[in-house]
Amino acid sequence: MRRAKAVSLADGESLFQQGDTATRFYLVVKGHIKLFRLAPDGNEKIIELVDAGHTFAEALMFLEQPRFPVGAVALGETELISIDAADFSAILRDSVDLCMALLGDMSFRLRSLIREIDDLSLHSATCRVAAFILSRAPEHCDDFELDIPKHVIASRISVKPETFSRIIKSLKSKNILEIRGSKVRLLDREALEDAADVCGLPVEAT
Repeated sequence: MRRAKAVSLADGESLFQQGDTATRFYLVVKGHIKLFRLAPDGNEKIIELVDAGHTFAEALMFLEQPRFPVGAVALGETELISIDAADFSAILRDSVDLCMALLGDMSFRLRSLIREIDDLSLHSATCRVAAFILSRAPEHCDDFELDIPKHVIASRISVKPETFSRIIKSLKSKNILEIRGSKVRLLDREALEDAADVCGLPVEAT
């Protein structure tokens, strides 16, 4: 706590660039962080959207000369806690329980990444859109805010923005959901769950 730092970012403000030296990792307190890679042609691929309550970049502390493999940019007003990786590494040496907890978390993320590879290679765009929306929906409420730009969502689930818009229009025409701006209304949650379950994607809230 004494060595941690609070960081506030405006919408679109960069936290670090791909290739920067990695000496700290982060906990998102408020808002979202977009982690992305840039292709040689300048195209951006979103690797992960990190929500409040989640950490990122902590695995890099185990490398000898770590550099961030992605860039990080705030989506909306974002607040983070920045943690010194060397300090945390020293704490790990004195706590077997903390080491085991960190290993468990990293193993869970690895399984999630493997599942995501399957999702991207085996399942349709409609399945991925349905699963993503359900993952953001409160369990007992069909009206909620989706405060992530649609083009960002499209990049995250590897569909073209026009494909994402076409799928949303199709779901609306079937009276399954509607989106107006950032406001989402699930008109038929069961039908949306069926659309996601067709490809076996998880629909639990993140």
